[in-house]
Amino acid sequence: MRRAALALAALLLGACVHHPPSISGRPGAPAQPNEYWTPPASVAGRLERAAPAAAGAVPASGKLTVSDVVDLALRNNPATRLSWAQARAAADVFGASRGSFFPTITVSVNATQAQPLAPSGVLSQRSQYGPSIGLSYLVLDFGARAGNVDFARQTAIAADLAHNVTVQNTILGVEQALFNYQATRTQRDAQRSAVNEATASLNAAEERHRVGLATIADVLQARTARSQAQLALESLEGAVHVAQGSLAVSMGIPVNASFEPPVLVDSLCPDSLRFIAQSVDTLIAVATRQRPDLEGVRALAAASAAQVRVARSGLLPTVSLNATRAYTGSSVPGLQGSTYSIGLGFDLPLFTGMSRQYSLQSATEQLAAANARAELTRQQIALQVFTAYYNLQTSTERVRTAADLLASATESESVARGRYREGVGSIVDLLIAQSALADARAQDAQARWQWRAGLAQLAHDIGILGLRGEALPPLGTDTSRTNR
Repeated sequence: MRRAALALAALLLGACVHHPPSISGRPGAPAQPNEYWTPPASVAGRLERAAPAAAGAVPASGKLTVSDVVDLALRNNPATRLSWAQARAAADVFGASRGSFFPTITVSVNATQAQPLAPSGVLSQRSQYGPSIGLSYLVLDFGARAGNVDFARQTAIAADLAHNVTVQNTILGVEQALFNYQATRTQRDAQRSAVNEATASLNAAEERHRVGLATIADVLQARTARSQAQLALESLEGAVHVAQGSLAVSMGIPVNASFEPPVLVDSLCPDSLRFIAQSVDTLIAVATRQRPDLEGVRALAAASAAQVRVARSGLLPTVSLNATRAYTGSSVPGLQGSTYSIGLGFDLPLFTGMSRQYSLQSATEQLAAANARAELTRQQIALQVFTAYYNLQTSTERVRTAADLLASATESESVARGRYREGVGSIVDLLIAQSALADARAQDAQARWQWRAGLAQLAHDIGILGLRGEALPPLGTDTSRTNR
């Protein structure tokens, strides 16, 4: 008895202690909150086998164009594959929903072995078998089928438009990574020129010091300036590698892949002038027609309206038709032959616990929420276009101003270098002029590629970014300036 009592106590005590179930022979959870959980080898192997495919490979030539960069990003990005699969699944659901407009036909074959009690009180064994065909058709449901089909159609449209949004976001992301790489590389090249100029100034100061025309202070200041320029160049060299790695990841290829990014011309193109020539009102109007995310929320609002029709039809009767045709064979001669039946059914919901009324009310509120969401999206899109429009205008002006600054800084450095060479200028004036020139070069490069990014952003926000990254021109004639 004592042993039984101890065993029972141990069992009750163990029931009070929580032990997570094991997973493939390993603890199902970490023992302590400050410990790692190590997955079993079998689980790790399954996870490794279920891992997605490796990133896409670079073309054999290694040389890419802008179209190649965008195409690689669209093909390799898992977000585009996800949205594509969701769009196809939604289209299949729409196809399945249309089957409710057709009758349902079923064919069955039955065979039974029974031993019933005969009227005489004697057990008799008999076999019955035979095929049958049945037809069922919903004749009238006051809009439920049409509403369900419309809901599936609008949901499929929304999924397709969501895929378009993903495609445009992917294009914009890879373009921004490409422009950032180009800007960083241009700044690196400009800094190389700054190092060469600082080296030339150092050589000139050393020569002047050698012949007694300058002090050692000039040499030290020139040497300091050259070291600072070299440090900035080394930082930009690393930044170029980081920017290229970011571009590779946005393209969906390995970060350490060896490829040659396209060389772009950082000059203004007519696209920018065409965008800026349009009024912001015109661009907002184009965005309300072109943006796939706005069309998507409108499609979801239409799907909510279809759900209202479905919920409303739940309060109304349905009429259905059922028919069967069968042949029954039997071991008893009098129990075989052809049979058929046909029936027309009328179903009217008299009381459902107010569930259908509440369903209708819920669908109506969901429709109001969907309409509000569509209006909110429209306002957000208008703000995005408004912001991108003026950012592009600012970027265009900054490009022009940065070009003027670069021209002035270049001339100033040339004059300061000539004055120092002739012995009428100081090393301080030369170093200040060279520092201003290096800063002007960096600002010029940054302004030009910021303008490119601003152009892509505006094309994206309007909804006209092409599959190759180009800005399509469906803007039309500007008719709003006369009303402003």
